[in-house]
Amino acid sequence: MLVLGFMTGTSLDAVDMAVLETDGEAIQAFGPAGERKLTDATRNVMLEATQQALAWERGTPEPAIFPHAAEMVAEEHHAAAEAFLQANGLSWPDLDLIGMHGQTVLHERPKDGVPGRTVQLGDAAMLARLTGRPVAFDFRTADVAAGGEGAPLAPIYHLARARASNLQAPLAVLNVGGVANVTFWTGGDDIAAFDTGPGNGMIDLLVQARGAGRYDAGGKYASVGRVDEAVVRALLAHPYFQAPPPKSLDRYDFSLEPLEALQLEDAAATLVAFTAEAVKAGFDMMGAAPTEVIVCGGGRHNPEIMKALAERLPMPVKTAEDHGWRGDSIEAEAFAYLAARTFRGLPISFPKTTGVAAPMAGGRIVRP
Repeated sequence: MLVLGFMTGTSLDAVDMAVLETDGEAIQAFGPAGERKLTDATRNVMLEATQQALAWERGTPEPAIFPHAAEMVAEEHHAAAEAFLQANGLSWPDLDLIGMHGQTVLHERPKDGVPGRTVQLGDAAMLARLTGRPVAFDFRTADVAAGGEGAPLAPIYHLARARASNLQAPLAVLNVGGVANVTFWTGGDDIAAFDTGPGNGMIDLLVQARGAGRYDAGGKYASVGRVDEAVVRALLAHPYFQAPPPKSLDRYDFSLEPLEALQLEDAAATLVAFTAEAVKAGFDMMGAAPTEVIVCGGGRHNPEIMKALAERLPMPVKTAEDHGWRGDSIEAEAFAYLAARTFRGLPISFPKTTGVAAPMAGGRIVRP
């Protein structure tokens, strides 16, 4: 099938798009990939929806903003893809299927016997009507309902991508987005995965809170700051890091309060160190010794994060591009791949990736 995958991350930066030819098992071909920055109007509504989601008490009606926000996400995806397809000589009838992850506004992991909650906004029925194509969506809910973490979901794609590049196990794929997650491939079909800790998310929130922009472009603040090791240790004392994997995070699970006394540059440098130390702690907990770590996601554009990872991990740290991968498009590719698996009823989450009891299918499909 020819599948268009969409991803919008918690950084609220852009709609990422990628086309794959796949049966949900092997990858036959890589089509075009691209992005379109979110409009300010959509970003502002998503920020408000996120704040309302964080304040949403269990057992009460969902925030009234959700349906409107979901429609805006669908409209934004449609507009982005219209230009993207036209620029690449494609049209909607060329596609067999669309995979839409939607915009995450809430992700709470299971805790003390209380099931998790996860919300990705995006009106899939509207997108199907606008495009005339079937849309796979809602990839996380079934996993959470079955007692899983609902994240990360990209690991089965990381395995397919590594095989498409003829790479050999053992290796690790580290995605540094708003939250960082790692996939360990030890051989055969054996994959394990979990969220290691914050990626870019806390740094973005810090910079925004200090009125210094939307993110630390190129690591300019962190590059001239000094790491406060005491603050790093305090952040690493969070109980999340003692919990065994598989496990997952929301970008708002950690407070910026321990950084309040630090200058912006020092706070940014400290958060970079925290991100890298959390990754190292995850590797130590797994006892994993991959031959290399392949880094994808927006965090690889921050040279301070890449330097910190290289300093702290005992194996080579490579970028996705070092293997010819499209590092900004891996998650969009992943949801094209997961859409194909959903279409075929194949598993998308696994005991060692989300903690479900057995491999399970997920996602729903809506047709125009």
